[in-house]
Amino acid sequence: VSPQLQGRGFRRLHGVDGSAAMLERARGTGLYQELRRCVLGPEPLPGPADRYDAVMVVGALGEGQVPCSAVPELLRVAKPGGFLCLTTRSNVSNLPYKAELQGVLDSLEQQGAWEKVLAQEVDQWERATSKEESTRGTDYISGVIYVYRKCPVPPVEEG
Repeated sequence: VSPQLQGRGFRRLHGVDGSAAMLERARGTGLYQELRRCVLGPEPLPGPADRYDAVMVVGALGEGQVPCSAVPELLRVAKPGGFLCLTTRSNVSNLPYKAELQGVLDSLEQQGAWEKVLAQEVDQWERATSKEESTRGTDYISGVIYVYRKCPVPPVEEG
């Protein structure tokens, strides 16, 4: 397990991806105890509800990739009190997706499903593939990191 994650108490890593090639690449790192194929959105995550201390999606929440409708499924597999770390790009072509994602995130927060811990813009998120997509004339596009904490299940009132 990577020293950064292990130092924070994360010792068992499970991964999913829709691409068999990406799963093979992940398998080659030796970091994961379990890897499964899953196309987020059309398919539910393989695993029971309330299982994971943390759920991360990095580089897949974007136009033409994982639909915003998959976010509740990510929340389903997180333990109450567990964390969800999600990222998306802020480049011009991804702005409609980012706005839709923000609506889903806000709706889940208003429903009391989770609470926002962090929403942080990052100027140099990743290298741009075109000048039109770059942030303020740099060779990079910006992005945003969201961290949410799943709310515990409210206690059942007796009486």
